[in-house]
Amino acid sequence: MALGFRCTAASVALLAVTALWHGPATAQQVVAVVNGDPITALDIASRSKLLQVSTHKTPTRQEVIDELIDEKLKLQIAKRYKLEITDSEIESSFANIAQRAGTSPDKFAQALNQQGISADSVKMRLRADMGWSQLIRGKFQSQFQIRERDILDTLNSERKDQPAVGYEYTLRPILLIVQRGASPDVIEGRKREAEGLRTRFQNCDEGIRLARGLRDVAVRDQVIKTSGELTAALREILDNTQEGRLTAPEVTSQGVEVFALCGKRTTTSDLPGKREVRDKILNDRFVDQGKKYLKELRTTAMIEYR
Repeated sequence: MALGFRCTAASVALLAVTALWHGPATAQQVVAVVNGDPITALDIASRSKLLQVSTHKTPTRQEVIDELIDEKLKLQIAKRYKLEITDSEIESSFANIAQRAGTSPDKFAQALNQQGISADSVKMRLRADMGWSQLIRGKFQSQFQIRERDILDTLNSERKDQPAVGYEYTLRPILLIVQRGASPDVIEGRKREAEGLRTRFQNCDEGIRLARGLRDVAVRDQVIKTSGELTAALREILDNTQEGRLTAPEVTSQGVEVFALCGKRTTTSDLPGKREVRDKILNDRFVDQGKKYLKELRTTAMIEYR
């Protein structure tokens, strides 16, 4: 999902749990015109409600009008550059939002309408943001080339005096197989076997042979993972596991699984948090460039208030 689109999707998903809005229908009075495209009082009322429930703040009328002006400009410039966002893409995005809200697209649209928010206006916002994301990334592509040095500098600044370092882990997954539908007693028995193996497991060479001697055990092929590929929780588990020993047993859909940590070496090529930092830098640049370009579009647009 594009960076500029994530916030919109997350905001709209919140609408499913808000209280119903029973305000009176708003007249189709034109409040502003952007390069010939009108913004009505109904548009303002609908967007105001959307912003209110998604940010938990009541926006000023001018803030709502400014957002709608920006939306018009996004749609117009996308059309000028012939960036076509298909109806199927919009419907798919809307359906994904509805699914995350735990409902169907039709029921989600009904819930929006009951709150005084037009489903069509939400889809228009999705169209504007999706087209805008494509435009900014294409038109200002050079701005989104992230240097390795930028990432490392950010990581080092966040860690202050701590050096930016990650690890490359060599792992052997070991699965104590449990048949589907097995009783809790059987699972607990296999966990005790895994704990027993963990106590006797002192190094990978001898430990793997011990594991293969147990009944219904699968020793998987070696895998190599870096800190940057793992979640913080998994990194903590591995960092607290001595080399040549096993991690604590974990129950999975196939049985009870442990991991033998057979190797661990430092690396600066894939650091913990590196992916998150790269995404943050990209998002910050996207937002900054988008603001600059919108400001430029506003200076040349014909915007009339009524």
